[in-house]
Amino acid sequence: MNRQYQIFLGCDKAFSDAPVVLFGAPFDGTASFRPGARFGPMAIRNDSVGIETYSPYQDRDITDISVCDLGDLEFPFGNPKKALDIIENTVKTILDANKIPCMLGGEHLVTLGAVSAVVKRYPDVHILHLDAHADLRDTYLDEPLSHATVMRRIWELVGDQRIYQCGIRSGEKEEFSFAKDHTVMQKWDLKGFADVVKSLKRKPVYVSLDLDILDPGIFSGTGTPEAGGVSFTSLLDALLQLHSLSMVGCDINELSPCLDPSGVSTAVACKLTREILLMLKGE
Repeated sequence: MNRQYQIFLGCDKAFSDAPVVLFGAPFDGTASFRPGARFGPMAIRNDSVGIETYSPYQDRDITDISVCDLGDLEFPFGNPKKALDIIENTVKTILDANKIPCMLGGEHLVTLGAVSAVVKRYPDVHILHLDAHADLRDTYLDEPLSHATVMRRIWELVGDQRIYQCGIRSGEKEEFSFAKDHTVMQKWDLKGFADVVKSLKRKPVYVSLDLDILDPGIFSGTGTPEAGGVSFTSLLDALLQLHSLSMVGCDINELSPCLDPSGVSTAVACKLTREILLMLKGE
């Protein structure tokens, strides 16, 4: 664990005192288009000084809850399997302490490591996947471990109709065919999101937010921008509905800050991170 870091926006509680634990997974070793997501976690921490601790959307303040920021994990270069093992062991430690993990990616493959730990503690966990891309390929360039295959690998862990995919607007034809039989997919936007939330009530839920669900006009700092997408307001309105769910973990991934020198994408990621942390019952 990298101990030389700036914490995210007041998340300065000790591990023993915090029911919510934030950590970074700076891995982008399978990025197929534009790398840079490994710099996302630190950029979110550094730029969090530019936003308020108070959320007017939720009338809550980060300083009133208890979150521990562990910093970034350290990964060996060029070894996705070892990186996933490190993430899985970290999430297991957090869950074993009866705490909720919140992971900052990194590319989307990092979600597999977290879910691998979560499913062992919550065998009936359901995955809420917000993304532009289906991520359901069986392999990508003959590689089974990829940001493009992450939801297929997670499906192998949780089974049919346990992955709810929202906002999907890109993928191979085979991925959409696979989704018809094996996942619950709502394409294009977040209309009908309230029905998804209703379906997930009283179930343990892991939320994975790929920030490229946003329109690239709002969020250009990502490895695989996809034309179309949702507005910040639409995404925030959807996330605020998660209050009614039993969230057992989450991640926020695919910010590549170097691809947006304006800093706007990082500012968006900071604000969404704040809002999600405030929904994790971190009192």
